[in-house]
Amino acid sequence: MRYKLLLLLVLSGSALHAQVGVDMKGFNRKNGASAVAKGDLLIVSWPAGEKKTGKLVVDLSAGRPVFKSIELQEGDKSHPIATGLDAAFLLTVGKRDLVSQNGWNIFFDKVPNKPFRSYNIELQKLSAAVSSVGARTMISIGSLKAPGFTGTLEVTLYNGSPLMNIAAVMSTEIDSTAILYDAGLVSKTAWEKIGWSDVDEQMKSMHASPNDSATLLKVKYRTIIGENSQGSLAVFPAPHQYFYPLDEAFNLKFAWAGNHYRRMVKGYGIGIRQDLFGDRRFVPWFNAPPGTKQRLNFFVLLSSGNSSAALTEVKKFTNNDRYVALPGYKTMASHFHNEFIMKVVLANKPIPESPTFVDVFKRTGVDIVHLGEFHYTAHPKGPDSLRLKELRALFQQCERLSTKDFLLLPGEEPNEFLGGHWLQLFPKPVYWIMSRKEGMPFVTGEAGYGKVYRIANEAEMLALLKSEKGLAWTAHPRTKGSTGYPDKYKDAPFFKDERFLGAAWKAMPADLSLPNLGKRVLDLMDDMNNWGDRKKVLAEADLFTIEPENEMYAHLNVNYLKLDKLPEYKTGWQPIVDALDQGKFFSSTGEVLIPEFTVDGKSTGDEIAVTGRKSAITFKLTWTFPMHYAEIVSGDGTKVYRERVVLNDTRSFGQQTISKSVDLTGRKWVRLEAWDVAANGAFTQTVWIK
Repeated sequence: MRYKLLLLLVLSGSALHAQVGVDMKGFNRKNGASAVAKGDLLIVSWPAGEKKTGKLVVDLSAGRPVFKSIELQEGDKSHPIATGLDAAFLLTVGKRDLVSQNGWNIFFDKVPNKPFRSYNIELQKLSAAVSSVGARTMISIGSLKAPGFTGTLEVTLYNGSPLMNIAAVMSTEIDSTAILYDAGLVSKTAWEKIGWSDVDEQMKSMHASPNDSATLLKVKYRTIIGENSQGSLAVFPAPHQYFYPLDEAFNLKFAWAGNHYRRMVKGYGIGIRQDLFGDRRFVPWFNAPPGTKQRLNFFVLLSSGNSSAALTEVKKFTNNDRYVALPGYKTMASHFHNEFIMKVVLANKPIPESPTFVDVFKRTGVDIVHLGEFHYTAHPKGPDSLRLKELRALFQQCERLSTKDFLLLPGEEPNEFLGGHWLQLFPKPVYWIMSRKEGMPFVTGEAGYGKVYRIANEAEMLALLKSEKGLAWTAHPRTKGSTGYPDKYKDAPFFKDERFLGAAWKAMPADLSLPNLGKRVLDLMDDMNNWGDRKKVLAEADLFTIEPENEMYAHLNVNYLKLDKLPEYKTGWQPIVDALDQGKFFSSTGEVLIPEFTVDGKSTGDEIAVTGRKSAITFKLTWTFPMHYAEIVSGDGTKVYRERVVLNDTRSFGQQTISKSVDLTGRKWVRLEAWDVAANGAFTQTVWIK
């Protein structure tokens, strides 16, 4: 028996130290990268920009850091950026409420108030493969394990940029699962100091002492940087996908640096993190449906410069957290419950010349802001004296704060008469009260205010929209207070009327297995198109506090409206209402733009005739992160059809005009989406087919 036990131990030790074979059948040297397996090492190099080459040495032996070294070569000079690095992933697992509201689309969930556990994701180096995916090289190492989850470590290298993505791709078979993850890189000797930008955009640094306890950092641009004498390594998340939906965009210290992070990560590291309790309101975390492949990922950017130089390069991927100006377009953001009127103006507090929330929008490149004031804070149903006073204060402040380059538009989320939650936008200031006493007329003239409407029901609400040429649309459809809507009223006269625009898009719920954001509303957009009422979908933020230190960009999105210039507040903003009504806009997270999209020469909101031939679809894209794909989506009134245009050959910071010939016979509509490798994206409105 003793000899059998000894033999078993010997065989176990041999298996532990057995060399891991590398599968290279999917690797193609023609894409510009190289990959060589030497003993326990896998050496991969890729073209990382003009006269730059990235080099990653992967150690497949047990018990050693997975990344033996990371280098950046510039010309004839080699910069050893880091050595002895391990990828660290902490997976936090909670319970999703699939019963009380609307299944996986739920927002009103408080996951951290229920039992949850956090685990280290453990890597066992049992297999490895290298494959080419267009202009990318992917390294896959198995396997990863955490209680209830299994997966693979995936490292993607992007030709043309010193950019990497490191992902724990994890699956579970347990139903009703919600997750969060923290991640980063750990090393004993990789860095001399750690750098970051504080929320005031001032570079900060600290000495990287291996014995210092981990510190949580409130950073700007979501980035933490390890630096040594040869260069820097920046760690940052996907700018929008990483942030699960909340009502507030508080900066919750989304970066960490130091030793023994959360008393779970062994060694000194830098990385990204998520706050388990969010904004302490409704905290839904991420969906993790059974069988889905959840990509717990982060990006790494290499630089031969210091932390400041590295951050400058990282910021380019989000245009410095700013929505870039596009000729012929103006940017519009919608749905903000800042409550400036009730909390400041009518609370008799000092009224700043330029409120901080206005400064935030201006710095972010937003030309038009559509507010959602008086959200359960005011007197929408009266008394008349209070309601009219509140509206007048709103109109006065919007006019005062609007300029020739910035337009602040009054708006509300009335949530009366129609069902669910909805927003409205009139092309000028309109006084209206959300109740009407018996005997009072629908509209009156009031001294000091002019025309005043009093609304008693759904029909009168539609009459007001028609009379004043306003628009209304469903806020956060199929979730939150609009669970079941607009489906429940899709046959109602007000919904079918052209004054009811459609619905609003936000990346909610969050699911890290998806290559895009906001599937809930994109699916609704297709459903509404098939219903045949020619509705539109605009992007909405649905946020409360707007402050400079907030992580605003991660939670924002915009609509690019086809407008040559901003209208003046004092003359009204009918051109903005018209652009929305006519579908002359596209929506974006900011990194991907679609400045052109035509079908047989017609753009969104227009109508074409299909005569038995294939239709010519042309679109122009611009992007920062490498693109993933574009998708031509169409429908016949019942079914939805998708034609994917794979864009794996694209590199960072590019633009391309793409033409496709598509058979649209029998179809009634067509639209376009485009998404990059970080799940940032844009989508157009619809071209209609006779």
